[in-house]
Amino acid sequence: MQHTNSGQSGNEPDWLAQQFEANRGHLKGVAYRMLGSLAEADDAVQESWLRLSRSGASGVENLGGWLTTVVARVCLDMLRSRKSRREEQLLNQVPDPIVSRVESVDPRRETELADSIGLALLVVLEALTPAERLAFVLHDMFAVSFNEIASLVECTPTAARQLASRAHRRVQGAAVPDCDLTQQRKVVDAYLAAARGGNFDALLEVLDPNVVARADRGPAGAPREVRGAKAVAAGVVAWSKSVRGERVARPVIVNGAAGFVGFEGEKPGSVIGFIVRGGRIVELNLFADPARLHRLNLAALFA
Repeated sequence: MQHTNSGQSGNEPDWLAQQFEANRGHLKGVAYRMLGSLAEADDAVQESWLRLSRSGASGVENLGGWLTTVVARVCLDMLRSRKSRREEQLLNQVPDPIVSRVESVDPRRETELADSIGLALLVVLEALTPAERLAFVLHDMFAVSFNEIASLVECTPTAARQLASRAHRRVQGAAVPDCDLTQQRKVVDAYLAAARGGNFDALLEVLDPNVVARADRGPAGAPREVRGAKAVAAGVVAWSKSVRGERVARPVIVNGAAGFVGFEGEKPGSVIGFIVRGGRIVELNLFADPARLHRLNLAALFA
C-alpha cells in the first residue's frame, strides 16, 4: 500500500483510523500466528494502533508494511516477556482454535487455512524461540524480507535467514491434514461413534499408532499430552464410562480441518480439533477450559 501525505484527504486521524481498519484483519492474522492466542493477538493489534495514532504516518510510504513490522515487534516483545513456568509452557502447547461452522465453509479457503495455521503447525511454532518464530512467520507466511526481519531482531540479514531456516526445518515435522474435508469428517465421525460406545478396538482403527492427544481443561485439570494409540484409546474409553447423561456433538471446522463442539445441555463444553492424515487421526486437541471457551463465543456460532 503506497501512501504519501499529498494523497490524504480530510482529517489525518480519521484517515489513519480508516487505513488501520482496512489492515486490521491482516494484522490479526500476523499476531495470531506469532502468539497462538486470539486474545493476545487482539491486544497486539490494539497496541499497534496506539503506536500508529501516537506517531502518525508522516514519511511512511507503505503503511501496510509498516504496520506489519510494528505488530510483529509488539508480538516479539510479548513472546519474550512470557513467564517460563512449566505449567504455562504446557498450556501454550494447545493454541487457541479458530472455529467456524461447516455450512459456511469455502473448501479452498479452509485448505489454505489448514496449511498456514493448522493446529499442528501452531503447536510446533510454540516450541521455537521468539526470534525463530518471528523469522518463520514473517518470511514464510508473509514474504517479509530478511533485511526487515534483521532490524526487528537486531541481527544481520544472514543471521535472520539462518533463524528462518532453523525454524523451517522444525516446522517440516508438523502434521498436514488430508485435503478432503469429507474424508476427514468420515474419520472423525467414526472416532466419535467409537468414543461414545467406549469401543477400544474401534478407536484403534481410526487412531494412528503414533497419535498425539493434547487436552487443556483449564484450572480444573493440568494441561496434558498423551502419545500412542493404545494410551489415547484407553483414556477415551475411561472418559466414556464416566460420562453421565446425553452428550451432543456438533460438527465444526477447526483451523481448516474437521472437528466438533461438545455440548453439555445447551452450553458448549468442549472443542476438539483433529488432524487426519492417511485416513487416520494423527493429532487431536481438546479445549475444555471454560475461560477459553467463553472467549471463543461458541454459543453465537450456533445461534
